[in-house]
Amino acid sequence: MKRLIFDEDHEMFRDSVRRFMQAEIGPQVERWREAGICDKDAFRKAGEQGLLCMWADEKYGGLGIEDFRFEQIVIEETMRHGDLGFFITLHSRLVGPYIGHLASEPLKGRLLPKCISGETILGIAMTEPGAGSDLAGIKSRAVRDGDDWIINGSKTYISNGINGGAFVVAARSVPDKPHGIGLFVVEEDMEGFSRGRNLAKMGLKSQDTAELFFENVRVPAENVLGDPQRGFYSLMRFLAEERLISACQAVAHGQIAFDLTMDYILERKAFGRPIGAFQNSRFKMAEMRTALDVTQTFIDQLVMLHNAGELSADLAAEAKYYATEVEARVMDECVQLHGGAGYMSEYRISHMFTDARVSRIYAGSTEIMKEIIARSIGLDERKLTKG
Repeated sequence: MKRLIFDEDHEMFRDSVRRFMQAEIGPQVERWREAGICDKDAFRKAGEQGLLCMWADEKYGGLGIEDFRFEQIVIEETMRHGDLGFFITLHSRLVGPYIGHLASEPLKGRLLPKCISGETILGIAMTEPGAGSDLAGIKSRAVRDGDDWIINGSKTYISNGINGGAFVVAARSVPDKPHGIGLFVVEEDMEGFSRGRNLAKMGLKSQDTAELFFENVRVPAENVLGDPQRGFYSLMRFLAEERLISACQAVAHGQIAFDLTMDYILERKAFGRPIGAFQNSRFKMAEMRTALDVTQTFIDQLVMLHNAGELSADLAAEAKYYATEVEARVMDECVQLHGGAGYMSEYRISHMFTDARVSRIYAGSTEIMKEIIARSIGLDERKLTKG
């Protein structure tokens, strides 16, 4: 399907990203998956190509590109020629904007150039052993001490947790308010900060996911992001883009699975003819083609709305929910069409299937997305059952 949202500049950029991924990232993926972690140097190489924090102002070394379509292209080419576990988009668009929009000028001047070059890798630390999607359940504490804050607590399932050099940490700053949360930048050389193990996962084998520990970590006022008592609302501000990113990844991942499966069913034979010649195969591929095209069209429209500053939380939730569910169905059908080969690790579709399972969990689970959508259409349980 021809996509109408990209112009010549976007396509030239796509060509350059594709070449980078094919040369520098794709050849490393198998080794990274075995090691359970990407090379830090891969972020530096991406920085040299200008692919990190492209939105950042030129005075920090960025390109000043606000057009989300360029990040969409990076996502799509990373999915196709790199690996889903190479989390440069988390670094650039999920975490970086917290610093770009909320940080003090001294922190921006010191940290952003390193983020843009790939010298410092970013992560965000929200999830705790007892608090996931429900941020009101956060137990990590931030206590003011003069102009500084002292942080104690632990986080888990933190992406870029081993490679990360700086983390946006959510901690409770107002004990008696469910949403009394502050956001603080903790850097790896701060006393009292430590990492746990690189956690073993079902999929995303190349992505380092770790536990983080904070024991009387002193965070200077310079490293506080925005109002230290209103971090919850800052988190809400950036969630729509995070969910759009998840949707972009999901549909791109599904498209690759479709393409791999098309190649396979045209080559593999059963009963003397290609698998693709059987009606079941043809109908399954037709169903997937339609689902992917419909989803992609919707997401492309939301990208343009996002560029115009009009992406709402409910539309982002719709995109995240629907795209990840389509991705899951496509992965399952594609493994089935591969037959026994689809269950073998040597075939890419096998690890794509397990990689995709987390899509319906992170950035807000499918169930949370449905709650957001339901409330947006007037079906808020709290209001409907009140009294």
